[in-house]
Amino acid sequence: MLKCSLCVHDERTARIDIVDGKPLCRECQVYLRHPIDGKAVRRELEELMEKVDRAIVAYSGGKDSVVALYLSKEVYKVPELEAVMIDHGLMAKEAIENAERIAEHLGVPFTILRYDYSDIFRNALLKAQSPCRACSKRTMEKLRKYALRKGYPYIITGHELPFGHHPYRLMSGGVTQVRLLSMMSEGERFEILRKLPFEFPELPGYTTNCLVLGPALQLYWDKHGHSFEQRRIAALVRYGLMSRERAEKELERPEVPEWQWNLVRKKLGVDTP
Repeated sequence: MLKCSLCVHDERTARIDIVDGKPLCRECQVYLRHPIDGKAVRRELEELMEKVDRAIVAYSGGKDSVVALYLSKEVYKVPELEAVMIDHGLMAKEAIENAERIAEHLGVPFTILRYDYSDIFRNALLKAQSPCRACSKRTMEKLRKYALRKGYPYIITGHELPFGHHPYRLMSGGVTQVRLLSMMSEGERFEILRKLPFEFPELPGYTTNCLVLGPALQLYWDKHGHSFEQRRIAALVRYGLMSRERAEKELERPEVPEWQWNLVRKKLGVDTP
């Protein structure tokens, strides 16, 4: 089976061609023709953050949102800041505890908005699909509406991948979403986490906050033979933000403990394997 020589795609997850004697997926071919200038993205981010005076941080209590909150408060010193968690009903208690502890440690007001995303999660598990896109879309819309009600012009998120070649996008209503970790390597993020009272929960899958991701990944893996995180993690490797070794480990089929499966089944009322 052909494997891309630049990222972690293989023939299960992407079309791969031989280019100049090397196997390259189509995504990497596009990237090599139009490479992202990571330094330019970071410069644009620095210039933007100088203007940010009032913002909410999309704060899940996971490692990336914790880093985003730290940077917003301690590095960019945003004058008015609020950490806002959307609890979708299957957040790990460790994530909520991390969120509370670190917000208090940094002296940032912390708000939890609770909703029930059971419809999204139930549909994903029953169809062995990823719940992440629908979950993220709904969460960003709820945060956008919250920002508008409270008069916040910016929403800061903990995404590492920029919007194309830019670290921000304009949302409906004039709110700007800022991907504060754009082009920041995993190593840089872990260096910041070591400064904070962050405790890593033992959760399957590439998550430090969500209880449904592991079961969804396991079902998807069993149906398709690979992870639905493949494309995003391949991009992290392509941009030099994650090592290939680390990426391949994250893309392995997760083993979900029975207690987690039981909790998810009970919450969603589903009878999955």
